[in-house]
Amino acid sequence: MAARRVSSLLSRSFTSASSFSKGRSSSVSRGIGKYSTAAAVEDPITPPVKVGYTKLLINGQFVDAASGKTFPTLDPRTGDVIAHVAEGDAEDVNRAVAAARKAFDEGPWPKMTAYERSRVLFRFADLIEKHNDELAALETWDNGKPFEQSAKIEIPMLARFFRYYAGYADKIHGLTVPADGPYHVQTLHEPIGVAGALNIVSGFGPTAGAAIASHMDIDKVAFTGSTATGKIVLELAAKSNLKTVTLELGGKSPFIVCEDADVDKAVELAHFALFFNQGQCCCAGSRTFVHERVYDEFVEKAKARAEKRVVGDPFKGGIEQGPQIDSDQFEKILKYIDYGIKGGATLETGGERFGSKGYYIKPTVFSNVKDDMRIAKDEIFGPVQTVLKYKELDEVIKRANNSRYGLAAGVFTQNIDTANTLTRALRVGSVWINCFDVFDASIPFGGYKMSGNGREKGIYGLQNYLQVKAVVTPLKNPAWL
Repeated sequence: MAARRVSSLLSRSFTSASSFSKGRSSSVSRGIGKYSTAAAVEDPITPPVKVGYTKLLINGQFVDAASGKTFPTLDPRTGDVIAHVAEGDAEDVNRAVAAARKAFDEGPWPKMTAYERSRVLFRFADLIEKHNDELAALETWDNGKPFEQSAKIEIPMLARFFRYYAGYADKIHGLTVPADGPYHVQTLHEPIGVAGALNIVSGFGPTAGAAIASHMDIDKVAFTGSTATGKIVLELAAKSNLKTVTLELGGKSPFIVCEDADVDKAVELAHFALFFNQGQCCCAGSRTFVHERVYDEFVEKAKARAEKRVVGDPFKGGIEQGPQIDSDQFEKILKYIDYGIKGGATLETGGERFGSKGYYIKPTVFSNVKDDMRIAKDEIFGPVQTVLKYKELDEVIKRANNSRYGLAAGVFTQNIDTANTLTRALRVGSVWINCFDVFDASIPFGGYKMSGNGREKGIYGLQNYLQVKAVVTPLKNPAWL
């Protein structure tokens, strides 16, 4: 499941980010108890940015939805409306597709040299970097993740991706292929469908999303979200024009702590692997398998670390955890916590709302979790750590692989042989050894099984958008073959 993003919330004015550290101070909410907080959820900081654009972007113009409808996007810190955004549907998708086709068929992009196209992408990256804090503030306001994460990690990473692929623009080429006979054979790498056109249609899955997946004039769809929705996208694509689809879907990633682990370091890394982004991370290490020799020590220290986690207004410096993305996700997480309690797992800490306003949840740790419990099988997508005990390496391999998902895994060990064994045995798209959530423009990312298909980033991600054409020409009296 992907967190909600409203791409059309652009801004016109911005207040210096330095105001974060000088903003309003606040008190700890009543009833918080042992959980650390550096910012009151009752009195949120005013975001240092204004919403300037809430319309669709079609054919280079900001326009209203054809229906005139809008929908509210909410501040997860309070539940209050940030802005009303244009609600696109099938008619708007049709307009965007027609504009993109015309731009590609009649516009300058296909006739530009590869170097010229790379300069456009580099310029885009420069603009992202120039407006880094502005974009980060919008992301945090809409999404709830800490501003420091948005400003120092995510927006810079976005600019890095553009620069990475800009560098590839003049390095995409085919091959000369030897054939059994007097023929010159070459391959061309061509884009799948329209390239170089940007349109933004905000809306909902059953309307705008379904229109995109089933559109007869769209040749490629990339979807990030839940496995259930991914199946629908794939079905609609198959029923329409058999468009190419890549899917980055859900996960229930194992984080395996081996018996030789430095427990303090393992606890910190496992904490990061699960609680990063409020637990709303598709590859979160949400099944923490711990060897029986260090299990009890790990649980106690994991509990203590969760209770020290700093929860509060994501615009305040030093905050580790903001609110969940929206009310639906907030309620879903609390429901799964209830499943864990009723299912017999031991609630070590957390398990309830943080404060009385917004979508904050206390960092939660369960021990004595069994593989057949819902909290061990389903993607919770929230700040809920489940700690499971294992005895043998072969055992944990089987249990880790016994999931419909296969997005990622973490391994914490000092033994290179153990690391190599697990790396090859785990049926997942990414394995992090003594680290977690290490992302780079060059590192491919994607899943096995029901975590999706295709890869994002790196050369593997680029291949998703290219198709190969074979060109064969007869040779008359060739000097060589």
